Parts: sequence; C-alpha cells; structure tokens
Amino acid sequence: MGNSIKPHLERAEKSGVCQLSNQGLAEFPPQLLKLVKNLRTLDLSHNKIAHLPDGIRNFEQMKSFTADHNRLTILSEALCNLKKLETLSLSHNRLNNISNAVGQLRAIKSINLSSNQLSQFPMELCQLKHLDVLDLSQNAIRELPGTIGDLQAMEVNLNQNQVSAIPADIARCPRLKVLRLEENCLPQAAIPREVLANSQISLLALDGNLFATKEFVNFPGYDEFLLFCLFRV
Repeated sequence: MGNSIKPHLERAEKSGVCQLSNQGLAEFPPQLLKLVKNLRTLDLSHNKIAHLPDGIRNFEQMKSFTADHNRLTILSEALCNLKKLETLSLSHNRLNNISNAVGQLRAIKSINLSSNQLSQFPMELCQLKHLDVLDLSQNAIRELPGTIGDLQAMEVNLNQNQVSAIPADIARCPRLKVLRLEENCLPQAAIPREVLANSQISLLALDGNLFATKEFVNFPGYDEFLLFCLFRV
C-alpha cells in the first residue's frame, strides 16, 4: 500500500484534497494522520476498510468525508468530532449503529447513509440545525420517531425501508420540502392528514407501498395538498 498511495498523499499535502478510492485498502492509511492540519476533502470509496481510527477526530479542517462501498459497521464517535464537516457519505457499508455523538456535527449539510443495515431512524439527526439533505434509503428502518418534527432537513430519502406509519409530527418539520417513502410498508391509512394539509412538503413520493398510487387522490387533505403545493415550492 505504502508506495502506491504516496503520490496521492504528496498531492494532498499541497492541495488539501485526497482521493484514495479504488486502492484496495484494507485499513485506514496511517500516513493520512500526518495531514490532520490541512486536509479538507478525503475520499476512501470502493475499498475494504472496516474501521476508522480514533485519530480521525484530529482532522480539524475536514469538510467532506466519503467512504462509500467499504465494510464499516459503526459510524464512530471519533468521526462525529469533525466540527467543520459539511458532507458525509457512507453509503453501501454495513452500518448497523450510529454513535449518539452524531448530533455534534454542527456544520453538517448533507448525510448519505443509504444501503446499510440500519434498523432505527437515528433520532440524534434531529439535532443538526444546518442539515439540508438526508439519505437513509435502502436500510431496514421500520418506524420514524415522534421527535422527527424537529428535523431541519429540506430533503429526506427513506425509499426502500420497512416504514409502516408516518408520524403526524413530521408536518412540523420547518424546512422539509421533499419526502421520499417509496417501496416501504405504508397502508393507505398511514398518511396523516397533517402531512398533506399543514406541512411544507411539496414533493411526497409514495410509489410501491400497500396502496395504489392512484388512490392517493382520494386521501383526506389531498385537495389542500395540491392547492398549497403552488406556494410550497
């Protein structure tokens, strides 16, 4: 591994950007820890990394971290220490647990945890005041917490999970414009009237649930939804 990534590390030392995707890495390169003071962007996608070192907490300038298509099982507390992190993408891993410390990612704007093994919606995500986009698609999430009304995201993707009900409190989300819940386990009665009539949502994707999409036009509140969509965009 050493010599094969050496040119990448030398460039990263000057540019603050390190691209190490598709390098066959079985572990986080320890040489990277020498760049903690200036590295802003790190891409470790398409490797075989199963663990992130505690030293990752020292990347004080990190704004973007991507490790899609690896073997991570835990979103570690050390990663949640990156105070300037704006973009986090860990799709196609084996995540089944997320540290409670994720609420410390105060600068985060985009989180992609799609195609993992999460069975619960991480409630701590509702603490993130600057979160714009959240992708939790292709997991095994069964229910949404009542506290979801505090979520600040503008776009939430929960496609291909196992969600069977939508809390009425989701209508309280102050900035939520796009909610994707395709291919879940939602029956017709699981769509609260509040979501249609009293929320900021302008795009609600529900294909592939336990009712025909054409039945949506008969939902209570659907007329209000069409009317106010003009003003929610």
